[in-house]
Amino acid sequence: MIEATSSNPIPTDFIRDIIDEDLRTNKHAGRVATRFPPEPNGYIHIGHAKSVCLNFGLAIQYQGTCNLRLDDTDPAGESMEFVESIIHDVHWLGFDWENRLFYASDYFEKLYAFAVAMIKSGNAYVCSLNPDEMREYRGTFTEPGKDSPYRNRSVEENLDLFERMRAGEFADGAYTLRAKIDMAAPNIVMRDPILYRIKREPHYRTGTKWVIYPMYDFAHCLSDALEGITHSICTLEFENNRPLYDWIVERLIPVNRPKQIEFARLSVSYTVLSKRRLIELVQKNYVNGWDDPRMPTVTGMRRRGYTPEAIRKFCAEIGVAKNDNLIDVALLEHCVRDDLNERAPRAMGVLHPLRVVIDNYPEGQVESFECQNHPQRPEMGTREVPFSRVLFIERDDFMEDPPKKYHRLGPAREVRLRNAYIIKFESMVKDEKTGEVIEIHCTYDPATRNAPPADGRKVPGVIHWVSVQHAIPAEVRLYDRLFSIEDPGSEEDFLKYLNPDSLETVTTCYVEQSLKDGIPGSQYQFERLGYFCVDEKDAKAGKPVFNRVVPLRDSWTKIAERK
Repeated sequence: MIEATSSNPIPTDFIRDIIDEDLRTNKHAGRVATRFPPEPNGYIHIGHAKSVCLNFGLAIQYQGTCNLRLDDTDPAGESMEFVESIIHDVHWLGFDWENRLFYASDYFEKLYAFAVAMIKSGNAYVCSLNPDEMREYRGTFTEPGKDSPYRNRSVEENLDLFERMRAGEFADGAYTLRAKIDMAAPNIVMRDPILYRIKREPHYRTGTKWVIYPMYDFAHCLSDALEGITHSICTLEFENNRPLYDWIVERLIPVNRPKQIEFARLSVSYTVLSKRRLIELVQKNYVNGWDDPRMPTVTGMRRRGYTPEAIRKFCAEIGVAKNDNLIDVALLEHCVRDDLNERAPRAMGVLHPLRVVIDNYPEGQVESFECQNHPQRPEMGTREVPFSRVLFIERDDFMEDPPKKYHRLGPAREVRLRNAYIIKFESMVKDEKTGEVIEIHCTYDPATRNAPPADGRKVPGVIHWVSVQHAIPAEVRLYDRLFSIEDPGSEEDFLKYLNPDSLETVTTCYVEQSLKDGIPGSQYQFERLGYFCVDEKDAKAGKPVFNRVVPLRDSWTKIAERK
């Protein structure tokens, strides 16, 4: 059992209340066994991460087990690429299933045997209705369905047809195996649902061995039972399917039946989490693959620079609810920022450079400043940053006609260079054609090297810089939200709301020398600018590429305070 502390309290919610009651009554002999069962037809996203954290978290809390199972019962679109990505991402999130990696396709023979047992007990039949006819017979929400004319085939005929379906004698769609329940059931899911269909689609694991495949509702509950799952945690859209889940296991599993429990799926503002829509974004090249840092996939968030700790904290913050709601993406960004504030070393980089010449600094002189890697964590050490006569500063740190509360550089103004000297503006050079300021000239006060002015004057502004002579050219990618409206998932034509400014690539950046060979995936706080990550695909030795993880500004804190 996880011990509660002030920083790590044991969560409480309705799922844990159910488990606590099951343990109190010794249901399942005191066992808690969960599973995370993604279908390998895409990369997992932040919504799946919530389920990962919940299922593995329950197993850890109750000293139980959590399996990783690939629910690969529909070969169309499934692949080993997706399997490998899921395995990698769940591990990266910080969880381990030990030797309990399973595939629904491992159970195909057992599932077929279960289907045969259903036929023999009179609970399933082979139906010859085509899809259009089946829809017509199903009825509506207000009108009952009609029995299929093939519903009363004999057990012998059903067994023969089902065996021939497996043997590949019939065309796709010619026959289905259906549960025999009640065509007048108020819940349409229970109106003789399909259990097996003919589908000549090669499977990424079983090849062409099978031409019939079980439906998700049939395979999922029985896979749970075969693995000894006690609590089958799923999202709310499966609530209507729970009666079918129970109906199947009650007819095939005599003891230790799993229990399905539904919780609200995650929706995050300014993004979509529908796998169908994410596939469309990738296949139509609206993004640069599943690992595009604008994508809500775990691999995309990792490449952007999110940490597993931040994602786990976010999932803990939002908790487990019974009703769907839209979570502000600012909360996720807050969790990332909060985590990186503790772990990310500081560095200096200039995204939009403006050249500064310190007129009274000796030409050719170079000195070195010892800078802390983290102001609150001395154990992270220091680094040497070179300083010379010509610097780059951020273009926004100079204004020709600054307002009163502007505490950076301007005419007749002074400012402190981070970890270095106080400089004072003297003059500027403008482009003759555009009038843009292209260079400013300053003087420095040699007595202010890491020291306040001797005369006691106040210099409120502090800006960052890099030495031109030692600066490393870098590419920086500034990411914003992928969509321009809060809830694009509610829109049919969601692509219309793609944010055209979701990526700005800046190629005129310069960073300090210590970042020349940053390790791919490593994060830094660029002082005064935000948190940045060395891109794990495109960065090369001596040619760094950085992704902005999140800006420094924390809008979520202000939102929370207003509430």
